[in-house]
This record gives sequence, C-alpha cells and structure tokens, in this order.
Amino acid sequence: MSKPILEVNGVAAGYVKGLNILQGIDLVVTEGEIVSIIGPNGAGKSTLLKAVMGLIQTSAGRYYLNGLEKTTFSTHRMVEEGLGYVPQVANIFPSLTIQENLEIGGWILKRNTHAALVNIYEKFPLLHERKGDRAGNLSGGQRQLLALARALVTSPSILLLDEPSAGLSPVAINDVFKTIKEINESGVSILLVEQNAKRALNFSDRGYVLDQGRNAYQGTGQELLEDPRVVDLYLGKL
Repeated sequence: MSKPILEVNGVAAGYVKGLNILQGIDLVVTEGEIVSIIGPNGAGKSTLLKAVMGLIQTSAGRYYLNGLEKTTFSTHRMVEEGLGYVPQVANIFPSLTIQENLEIGGWILKRNTHAALVNIYEKFPLLHERKGDRAGNLSGGQRQLLALARALVTSPSILLLDEPSAGLSPVAINDVFKTIKEINESGVSILLVEQNAKRALNFSDRGYVLDQGRNAYQGTGQELLEDPRVVDLYLGKL
C-alpha cells in the first residue's frame, strides 16, 4: 500500500465554539492519489479543508503529515510542511499582476523564489506570456489556473482544492481538470472537494461521501459511482 501523506483522525471542528460542523471525520490520502470529497451542501466538505489548513480550530481529533502529528500547527506552518491550498473564492489578488500573485505564493521560499517561478512558468506558459497583466483581467478559467500555479510555487506534496470547477464554463472546467491531472502526474497528491460529484469520482482514485459532518461512505471512485445507496442519496441530488 502507498505511503499515507495526510491522515485525518476523528476531527471535530466548526466556526463557533461548542457548535461543531465536523463530527469526527476520518480520511486518508496516500502518495500519488487523487481523493475526492463529495456530499450535500452543509456536509462539512469545505470546513474540513479549512480545518486541515489551520484556518479554523479543531475541538477533537488529530492530523498527521507523512506520519507526524501536526494538529496544532498554524496555517503558515502547514504550508511549510508541504500543504498547498486553493480556496473556492478569493483565491487570487485581482489588483496585482500575475507575477506579483505568484511571488506572494512563494513567500516562504525567501531567496529561492526566482527559481520556483521559472519552474512554474514552464508548466503554465500562458501565465508567463501575461505575467505583467493584472490578474483581474483574466477569465474565470485562467484565474483558476493562476490559483493552482500560485499554490504550486512552494512545491507542496499534497494540494487541497475547494470546488475548482465552480462558476466555470464547460471548456474552462475541462482545462482545469486536465491541469489538476497533470499536477498529480508530476507527483503531487490531490484532495479535492467538488460539487460535480460524478465527474469528481470518475476522476479520482478514491472518494469520501460526507453527510452532516460525518463519514457516510467511502471507496474507490468507481465503487461509489456504482453504489446504489450513493446514487440514490447523493449523486442524483448533486
């Protein structure tokens, strides 16, 4: 079995003290995997990513990266430990240039930022061509590619993506999923929250279904697509 990159054990968390949205979530992402999290609105999908990144406090449970506990680490420490994160909204700075957005993404690299940006521009030639343009002038799909690129500047071992296809055209969605696949093939594990459940499961090695802050089902992407309980309760609604 592949080496676990991220382990979430019994995590409870929420935005208000004493009112947990997550009610004891368990999850594992192993080396080289694409893992999707699906479920109805309010299930806790995005909350889980924020909790892992240290953006909200947990009231119970543990996080492990490469077998080492990181439960109390702050967000910037989690980035230093190899996590990348692309939120659903406000994931770029529209008033700054593409180059400036990427430089901010490399804030922990200090003097090594230039070499990291050269590598990113090789992977995203469109961004290189337009590096002096304001990010706010990009299309929705191009903004999402910039958000992905910015998260990759620090060379994370795992990338947490929150609804990367939200609000995009069908063509842009195809481009974004193609890029995510290429990122994964380069050696980065992916943990993906996605409302487009059928596409996400088709795209993923494994998946988790969350409901009311708890694990409802888990399995390979294909197993979940073919599970009549998952189809009846979730896939038809999403």
